[in-house]
Amino acid sequence: MDWLSLIPFVIVIGLSIWLKKILPGLVLGVLVGGILTEFSILTGTQKSVDYIVTTLSDANNIKIVAFLYLFGGLIGMMRISGGIKGFSEWIGDKIESQRGLLSLIWLTLPFTFMMPMFRIMMIGPVVKSLMKDMSIPKRKVGFTMDVSTSSVIVLLPVATAFVGFMVSLVESGVQKYNLNMDPYHIFLLSILFNFFAIVMLIIGLIRTFWSRGDKERVKEQTAKGQDDKHDYHRSGIEKELSTVKAQPWNLIVPLFLLLGLTLFLLWQDGKAKGADTFFQAFSEGDATFVMLLGVFVTLILTFVFYMIRRQSMSETIYHFYDGGNQLMQAIVLLILVWALSLVTEDLGFSQFINATLGSFLPAFTIPAIVFVLGAVVSYFIGSSWGTWGIIMPLGMALAISTGASIPLTVGAVFASGSFGAMTSPLGDTTITTASILEMPLVDYARYKLKFCSVGAGIAAVIYVGAGFLLG
Repeated sequence: MDWLSLIPFVIVIGLSIWLKKILPGLVLGVLVGGILTEFSILTGTQKSVDYIVTTLSDANNIKIVAFLYLFGGLIGMMRISGGIKGFSEWIGDKIESQRGLLSLIWLTLPFTFMMPMFRIMMIGPVVKSLMKDMSIPKRKVGFTMDVSTSSVIVLLPVATAFVGFMVSLVESGVQKYNLNMDPYHIFLLSILFNFFAIVMLIIGLIRTFWSRGDKERVKEQTAKGQDDKHDYHRSGIEKELSTVKAQPWNLIVPLFLLLGLTLFLLWQDGKAKGADTFFQAFSEGDATFVMLLGVFVTLILTFVFYMIRRQSMSETIYHFYDGGNQLMQAIVLLILVWALSLVTEDLGFSQFINATLGSFLPAFTIPAIVFVLGAVVSYFIGSSWGTWGIIMPLGMALAISTGASIPLTVGAVFASGSFGAMTSPLGDTTITTASILEMPLVDYARYKLKFCSVGAGIAAVIYVGAGFLLG
């Protein structure tokens, strides 16, 4: 009966494509999943609510939710203080073309590489403001933001929210099979074998410096028109924001304060956990909690800074809430995605995946098969973390039993999660980018799928070749 675990995913994807809205599908998917686990409408409905409550009681999830809301609040404060308007006007004088705007997105990487949502939320509002005076498709800008985020952060060996989790997954496999290998060394080698991220990085750079935007612009205007009739909901606030005085320091000071605090606290957290070197401290620190702590402290100091500069307290507080509420759509979607993961796991999704693969597979095909299978799973669940957790035990088991290259197979697992994070309409990067740039979520995800499918196809071929050479 493990095949029942596919039903919630089919509901979510099917309704999302039909309605071009993901929320109804997620709600129905979680509800149906809960009913399937209990085979009762009443207790199943209670179970689906319980899954949602469980996701909110998870420490990591609540850190992400709190970070999103507080960061949104910080953005709201920077907007009403004239920070974003001032910085956009200042940098806008130096950017005269689409290529300049897209290049700026890449140039922000050294300051925003710690976590995908952290990066998207830092650069998104500024980029959105700069786009107003340019004839450039939102989808192209969003793709550049996402590809410069998902394809780069997963390739960094230190100081990201991913590193500790990725190394812990490898370490559990090493311990389970008593391998005489260092988990962090396997992780470092696997970075070289994350072919999907590397290919998408190349595609992203080509897309940045080679523009053919006319067709895209026409299509985007058509898609955008669906939501234009609802613009009046925020017309009053947008009119108020257009009248604020431009003050670039009201953005520059909080952002550099946030970046400095985050890096310092990450280093301190790593040291407190026993790290001896600078890089070890960055790899062992709890990046998710540190980013939450950093934005919390930054909010307090920024509020004091604005009060010293005679910013209205009531306006600042109001726009803190407004900024946080702007991201409630992304927060609600993420909560439902996490609940959907719990539902499908209880229905036996992992067991179903394991049962459909036998031990008859040739060793050189294992990395490619693991990548393709993981990519399908990650597209359905929209979570790189969830995909890695589901597929890594399977990948390690297949690599050990067939003699396939372990670093290559581990790299394929991490690449498969990158595909879902980059492509899926359920992915937090896609949800956050679409929310900030005000794009229809499903249309935007389908737009990205065209490019990511090409990248995935190229990566799969490379995995077959690399498996043959290294197997």
